[in-house]
Amino acid sequence: MSDPKLIPDPPAGKEELAPGAILRRGFLDRAAQAAMADALRDVAAEAPLLRPVTAWGRPMSVRMTAAGRLGWVIERGRYAYSPRHPETGRRWPPIPEPVLAVWRAVSGWPEPPDCCLVNWYGEGARMGLHRDADEGEAAFAAPVVSISLGDPARFRIGGTERRGPTRSTILRSGDVLAMGGASRLAYHGVDRILFGEGDLLPGGGRLNLTLRVVRA
Repeated sequence: MSDPKLIPDPPAGKEELAPGAILRRGFLDRAAQAAMADALRDVAAEAPLLRPVTAWGRPMSVRMTAAGRLGWVIERGRYAYSPRHPETGRRWPPIPEPVLAVWRAVSGWPEPPDCCLVNWYGEGARMGLHRDADEGEAAFAAPVVSISLGDPARFRIGGTERRGPTRSTILRSGDVLAMGGASRLAYHGVDRILFGEGDLLPGGGRLNLTLRVVRA
């Protein structure tokens, strides 16, 4: 069971952004958001943020780190999961308990996630349309759970075809999105950050956490 001190009662109702993509707005109250942000600072102190270079040689506008058994990395132009931080060589720190509590509350999956990818969006950062498909087919039955902290972001989601129709919405601090079922392999991205409109993170910016199962 999830810890009631970490996970407040969710607001009534859920919003389905696409088939299988369930958004719970305001799922985390301010105290829970602050506690999670503090825990992520400890993660970043142990596993410093990176600015990955894409397979086509372009630095990403977001900075990343990870927690858990595995972290998502770009190695020699290849997207992969690794048990170690690519710069320090150390294993990733454990996923903080407040983050795991969200997974237990919304995922419907009986096992903990293998990876908590932490994306830091500063002013002007964005994430192009992509889908989370590096986990392997055996893991696609589990959802990807996304947690938003800090400044709002304009989020876009479509279907399993890159050029298909999309829908956009604003994700705010404390929102939790679970992408499962038909949306597990949906294309999605972040068009822009509404930089400075939130007050959770000193100096502005957005933290996005995505929890993934990498093995069945």
